[in-house]
Amino acid sequence: MKLVLALFLVFSSALAAPAIISGQTRNKTQAVRYECPMHPDVTSTKPGKKCPKCGMRLEKKQPAATAATNEPKAAAEASSLSSMNIPDEQVVDQNGKELKFYSDLVKNKTVAINFIFTTCTAICPSLAATFRRVQQDATARGVEVQLISVSVDPTTDTPERLRDFATKFKAGPNWTFVTGDKARIDAVLQALGAAVSIKTDHTPMILIGNEASDYWTRAYGLTSPVKIVDLLTDAAKRK
Repeated sequence: MKLVLALFLVFSSALAAPAIISGQTRNKTQAVRYECPMHPDVTSTKPGKKCPKCGMRLEKKQPAATAATNEPKAAAEASSLSSMNIPDEQVVDQNGKELKFYSDLVKNKTVAINFIFTTCTAICPSLAATFRRVQQDATARGVEVQLISVSVDPTTDTPERLRDFATKFKAGPNWTFVTGDKARIDAVLQALGAAVSIKTDHTPMILIGNEASDYWTRAYGLTSPVKIVDLLTDAAKRK
């Protein structure tokens, strides 16, 4: 009788095992998706890929089953930038002048902020060229804006390097390039939602805002200059 019972238990375990293994397999093979932060339509199931449109590294996304539960939080994080959260860190411009990031560059202004580094040979020159056109078009249309380019590589980007970069793209007095102590710049980048551990993964986006009305939006860095000036014009009208 004991032998029969033992055989029954072994047989029952063998039948149950495939179900357990199958469940484990489903969990392990659940599709992992990587997505471009600026182009959600660009995806991959393989890590390490870069977006062919902007060159950003694709970021890992949660499985669909759990992503839905976090959508409200994600939406809140995407729109969480507030004027009161922008730090007043001491920074340095391309002329070596010390400034307070919030007080001197953002407060009571309509601003457009992008993120660059001078040794970049991929998207940064294009981002700067876009700002150059924005500078020209905004002036032509009588829109008062402060353009700000924050270095994501402040250790390398000295004021002298930024000055040469600014000169190359004919930056006017309303276009400030920002560098400084790495910890301070990191604090600014973190607050603006642009912090990265690898400089080549920096976000090709433009933050557009009206500090006084606490209105903030964002645009892809290579959006047409005309469209960006349209967004700045709209921001400037916010009360």
